[in-house]
Amino acid sequence: MSQRTRAGLLALTLLAVLWGAAAFVPLPYVTYYPGPTVDILGAPDGRESVQVSGHRVYRDDGEMRMTTVYVSQPEDDVSLPELLRAYLDPDAAVWPRTSVYAPEETDESSDRESAVQMVSSQDTAVAAALIEMGEDVPSLVEVVDVVPGSAAEGRLEVRDLVLTVDGKDVADPQDVVDAVTAAPEGRPVTFVVRRDGRQRTVEVTPRDVDGTPRVGVTTGTGFDFPYDVRVDIADNIGGPSAGLMMSLAILDTLTPGSMTDGADIAGTGTITPEGEVGPIGGIQQKVAAARDAGAQLFFVPADNCDGIGGVDTGDMRLARASTLHEVVGALADWTADHDTDLPSCEDATR
Repeated sequence: MSQRTRAGLLALTLLAVLWGAAAFVPLPYVTYYPGPTVDILGAPDGRESVQVSGHRVYRDDGEMRMTTVYVSQPEDDVSLPELLRAYLDPDAAVWPRTSVYAPEETDESSDRESAVQMVSSQDTAVAAALIEMGEDVPSLVEVVDVVPGSAAEGRLEVRDLVLTVDGKDVADPQDVVDAVTAAPEGRPVTFVVRRDGRQRTVEVTPRDVDGTPRVGVTTGTGFDFPYDVRVDIADNIGGPSAGLMMSLAILDTLTPGSMTDGADIAGTGTITPEGEVGPIGGIQQKVAAARDAGAQLFFVPADNCDGIGGVDTGDMRLARASTLHEVVGALADWTADHDTDLPSCEDATR
C-alpha cells in the first residue's frame, strides 16, 4: 500500500469520526413540525369544549379547528441529523434557538409561560366573542398563575378576579404588586376576590424572594362576564395563538344557526378584546396541519401573510384575518358560496 493510499484512508477515517461525533453534538437550533388540530366545537370524552352557563347554546355539526405546532423544547438536544430531517421536510422549519427562547429559559419556565398565555387567551377570546355580540364586558384584574409552593398556593386560584388588596381598589396588575410590596413585613395581605361568581376574602402572608415581598401569583387582564363561558382545552396545549378560533367557536355556540354550515374550518391568530387578530409563530406548520386534517378554509392573520409563501395548501382555501368582525363576515360569505371572493393575503401584499 502506497503512502498516498494510506494517507487517503486515514483522512477518510478521520472524516467519518468527525461526522459521527457531529451527529451527537447538540446544536443551537429549534425545529418546528405540524402538530395536531383540535375541534373546539367538538366534545372530547363526551364533554363539549365550549361550556356555557346562563345563556342558551346552539350546537351544530361543523368544526372550528385550532392548530398547533410541535416545537423542540429549550433544553432539547437537537442534533445534526434532526436538523437535516427538518430542513428537508417541506412542512417543517428550523430556527436559531436565540430567536425562539431566552438564554435562561428552561422547559419548566417555557411550559409555565405557555400555560399562563393560554389562560389569558381563553378569557380574552370569550370577551372578544361577547363584545362582538354587543355585550358589555368590563375588564378586571385576574390571577392567571399561582406558583406551586408559594404563599398563595391553596389560597388564591387561577381565574380569581381581584377586587381589592388591603382595602384598596385594584385597577391594573401593578396595583396588586404595589399593595403587596407596601405591606409590613410578616403581616398578611387581605385579598377580596370573585371566584365562581361569589366574593371571597383571602389572607396571604408575603414571603421574601430575592429581597422583595411576594405572594407568588401572576396577574393579568380579566373580565366581568354577564354569564359563564369556558373553553376546555387539553393541559398540554398552551400559548395565545388559538384566540381567534376560540372566539369563533364561542360565537357559533352562543348564536342561532350554524356559522360553519357543517364545514371544517381552521385558522390561527391571537385576539384582543376588541377583536383585533394578531400574528403567531409557525404559520406554515399550522397551515400544513389544517390541510392534513381535511380543513376546507383556513384563516391566516394579516401580519403572517408574508410567511405563507410556498406552503402547500392542497384543496384548502386561505383567507386573511384582520379582525374578528371581518372573519365572521367572510365566513358567512364563504358558507353561502365556497367560490366567493374572500379577504386574501395577495390583496394585503400588493
